[in-house]
Amino acid sequence: MLNKFSKYIMMGICLIFSSKSFSQSDQLLQDLGYLIDDALFFSDKYITPATDAAVYQSSSGWVYSAKKRKLWDVTVGVNTNFFFVPNSDTAFKIKNSDFQLLSIESGATSATVPTAIGNGNQIYLTGALDGETIRIETPKGINQNVVIYPHLSGALSLWYGTEFLVKYSPRVELKRSEYQVYGFGIKHNLSQYFKSLQANKINLAATATYSNEDVSFDFLDIQTDFGNLGINRLSGLVDTYQMQLNASKEYKKFEILAGFIANISDFEYKLTGTQGAIEETIPLQYILNQRLKEIYKTKANFMGEISGRYQISKIFIQSTIAFGKFVNSNLSVQYEF
Repeated sequence: MLNKFSKYIMMGICLIFSSKSFSQSDQLLQDLGYLIDDALFFSDKYITPATDAAVYQSSSGWVYSAKKRKLWDVTVGVNTNFFFVPNSDTAFKIKNSDFQLLSIESGATSATVPTAIGNGNQIYLTGALDGETIRIETPKGINQNVVIYPHLSGALSLWYGTEFLVKYSPRVELKRSEYQVYGFGIKHNLSQYFKSLQANKINLAATATYSNEDVSFDFLDIQTDFGNLGINRLSGLVDTYQMQLNASKEYKKFEILAGFIANISDFEYKLTGTQGAIEETIPLQYILNQRLKEIYKTKANFMGEISGRYQISKIFIQSTIAFGKFVNSNLSVQYEF
């Protein structure tokens, strides 16, 4: 991690070897350093609720059934996911004292602004970069109460009651954002070792999965005399490792499942938009991406899951709800080969 002086050293080196020069380079370096600190603070508050939500979106709907299946059985599912946006994570409060370069334009000392999963409200922040006034419009949220996205899933039955699981979503465009998830896992039936459970059509299964989530949002579009700063797209990259236990009871063509999920997620953040004109002089996007490592984090989540699955010949219809800090549901139509 960079120490608090390294950002100035890095930009100083860039200026020394640059083909351009500035009349007030010392002031510019200091102001850019302050702006980087401000952007880092805002980035963390803005995108963290969205990456937390992404974990829930990828965590549920992995298990079709807890029962043991026949060798080489294949099931393919088309899924629609519904994530219910919680009011508690849709906004955060900022104060002028939170910033080193910027301040709230209206003259107010504090304001409430949306997170990435919040509404479309905006305010302006102002500051001076090397003596030039800059005016920044805070980014909007997705402004949706429910986030809906499709994904595909599949299961291949292997030996000894084990299944290989996959999940994949193409990059889906939402309002001012994009989302993509893919993952794979292994499920193993446990009830096969207990004859009394099998006799009563009670099933137990343990599942281990890995998933990768990528969420991207429009961020800060800053125009200056030195060109666009190139920080208008912010992405959250999440790796989630999950363990899950499920129990189910069969009633003829209907199976009801209950599950407990525990996972741990590694969160990384990166600017992924087009580089700004300032890159001709200073690799600002690279510097910011290095500084964003300071807000990388690891989080654990625990959630419950309830699911119901109904069979119509070789077609299955399944509804799943996962709950904890957030609520996420999934509707799946599956075909079993």
